[in-house]
Amino acid sequence: MTDKKKPVSSSLKENTDYLKDYLAVDKSFDVIQLDLSYAGRNMAMYLVDGFVKDDIMHYLMKLLADLDEGQLDGDTLKKLMKTYIPYVEVEETDDLNKVADMVLAGPTALVVDGIDKVILIDARTYPVRGPQEPDMERVVRGSRDGYVETLVFNTALTRRRIRDRSLRMEYLQIGRRSKTDIVVCYLEDIADPELVDRIKSDLSKVDTDGLPMGEKTLEEFISGRHWNPYPMVRYTERPDTAAAHLFEGHVCIIVDGSPSVLITPTTFWHHLQHAEEYRNKPMVGAYLKFVRFIAVWASIFLLPLYYLFAVQPDLLPPAFAYIGPDDVGEVPLIFQFLIVEIGIDMLRMAAIHTPTSLATALGLVAALMIGQVAVEVGLFVNEVVLYLAVAAIGTFSTPSYELSLANRIVRIALLIVTAIFGVYGLVISLAVWILLLSRIKSFGVPYMWPFIPFNLRAMRDVLLRSPMPLKNRRPRFLNPQDPDR
Repeated sequence: MTDKKKPVSSSLKENTDYLKDYLAVDKSFDVIQLDLSYAGRNMAMYLVDGFVKDDIMHYLMKLLADLDEGQLDGDTLKKLMKTYIPYVEVEETDDLNKVADMVLAGPTALVVDGIDKVILIDARTYPVRGPQEPDMERVVRGSRDGYVETLVFNTALTRRRIRDRSLRMEYLQIGRRSKTDIVVCYLEDIADPELVDRIKSDLSKVDTDGLPMGEKTLEEFISGRHWNPYPMVRYTERPDTAAAHLFEGHVCIIVDGSPSVLITPTTFWHHLQHAEEYRNKPMVGAYLKFVRFIAVWASIFLLPLYYLFAVQPDLLPPAFAYIGPDDVGEVPLIFQFLIVEIGIDMLRMAAIHTPTSLATALGLVAALMIGQVAVEVGLFVNEVVLYLAVAAIGTFSTPSYELSLANRIVRIALLIVTAIFGVYGLVISLAVWILLLSRIKSFGVPYMWPFIPFNLRAMRDVLLRSPMPLKNRRPRFLNPQDPDR
């Protein structure tokens, strides 16, 4: 494949011979070449079947068919562009390679004999589902629309909520072969220019054939730290969540073909936010946030602490002497925990691949396998099942799916270290975990801000659900141009 410019010839045959070979029209049934003749001029139209709005193209072809011979004489290109092709998105180009790339992306190319330019008509459409509420970010009360797999729909959903003249949607293409459309979205009057330039520079350096996994592939290119399990960007499928972050000064990246929008930069605490907390009164939202924090911390620390107290009961005061099983059974306690951990992940993966009609049967099998039968045969003790269930609930209560997976890995690591080294292993591993998180940066922003480095006002907003009239300052770590809301 080549990116060198191929000039458009005034000879229709030369242009069509090149495009027919470059696009492999004879080898792909969905790449169509139409040989036409309007107003005494030979023309050719190139399009991809399924990417074109048939009614619009039929209308334009009907208008051209009504032209009399000689009406295109003179400045043919100007007459076509400004008079006889009445459509919103029409442009011209003098590069046949660009023509081919545009045709494969959806627009229609019109090649006219005697003109050394090609007219591109962007009357494309894509197969798309409706913008229904995303499954991962449901709310009891709130908007029910969500991002879809079509780029233009997603930019429209965002602009519908932000009618600011400084909202910028900058278009890029990434992938030598896939030519994936990317949009960098930000509020020019608010976002830090250095942050915007850094993100665009990172995107421009991505050199790959394509983005087969969409936004996830892109994230791995621009965020670095490939062996760090913690997410450096936040994913959202809710336009209202993306709009709220844009107003704060974040930069969003929208990838064509993906319903998830990347929010950059983010901290650890951003992944613990959920729209439900802001769809209720401040007191209720603060309570929901408090419960969510308890669930998340339980998903990380409950199992290592329980195991430590179970194997070293002398660490407990007499009032809590009941913690820990009287009989650990035939299988060592640490292996019981690891078996159930792996079993829960197996069930989670099975649930993803199980048709909805069989989900109930899978749930019954899981309840019997991990619950009653496993305890009765002596594989597990009741306490292991209980505390693993609490940890699993905390995992599922984590708003960010990526963060919940990272926390699960940390939980297993803490459990293993505690089993090997006891109380010293737990304390040291917790200190190392916090130090590693404090050293991480997301696009230059400390990952644990405002806890490390500490900022009292920002930390208060993290722990509490502040009333919206009192949130009159944008986050300082984003270095916004307009800090006052």
